[in-house]
Amino acid sequence: MVSVDDYGEFETEWCPGCGNFMILKALKRALAELGRSPDEVLLTSGIGQSSKLPHYLKCNLFNGLHGRSLPPAIGAKVANHELTVLAVTGDGDCYGEGGNHFLHNVRRNPNITLIVHDNQIYGLTKGQASPTSEPGMKTKVQTHGVFNTPLNPLSLAISLDCSFVSRGFAGDVSHLTELIKKAIQHKGFSLVDVLQPCVSFNKLNTFSWYSERVYRMEEEGDGYDPGDRVKAFERSLEWGERIPLGVFYVNEKPTFEDHLDVLRSGPLVSNKADPKKVDELLDRFI
Repeated sequence: MVSVDDYGEFETEWCPGCGNFMILKALKRALAELGRSPDEVLLTSGIGQSSKLPHYLKCNLFNGLHGRSLPPAIGAKVANHELTVLAVTGDGDCYGEGGNHFLHNVRRNPNITLIVHDNQIYGLTKGQASPTSEPGMKTKVQTHGVFNTPLNPLSLAISLDCSFVSRGFAGDVSHLTELIKKAIQHKGFSLVDVLQPCVSFNKLNTFSWYSERVYRMEEEGDGYDPGDRVKAFERSLEWGERIPLGVFYVNEKPTFEDHLDVLRSGPLVSNKADPKKVDELLDRFI
């Protein structure tokens, strides 16, 4: 039986009270409750405080360039589609530097779970506005306040027909654990955008600010259907006095790997290479 302890306990470099601690806790719980042992799991990340998370788990990991958490994730998934692959990233890393990879992997639909620590600020570089920062928020760089329109990652993902779109809150570990479990179990590209207060550099979107506003959609009693794309888009636009949490949209469809005939005989890493086929291939190009 897999337990949370199998994923280890490590000293971190995060600020005391950071929302990252809760996301790490929820992820460990989710993996353990799903019975995924550390050797079956790969986490990839780019740059940022969020991207340090894989360092604090005992499992396979790849830590690469800024905004590049998804390319190694899809490469690893194709090489071994039996791995549980998760990309861990922040709002700046994913929606800013990695925006192109986010868009096109939603289109490709690889069977990967993307967890975005959305604290609406660049925390590692000490507090500049990110793509999801609130208009008017003042930072050390945006001293007169942010004036760019914030990116809405859920609306964007739904508009691109992402196969699984959800939002959690770092202050609600139990709910977040269940969301991550559903995202991992979903066959296809699954987005878990996590509202994660940054206690050092975002003094606007605090734990108390969110706690007064967030609500679980499944507890509303209005029969919300995550299969309804139009309703999902409407919910994704809710922000301000009330902020919904939960699974916004689900659309089952073939994954990127399903289209690759070469994977039907098993993971590529298990196949023995035949040098003769390589020679034949080279001869066709020479």
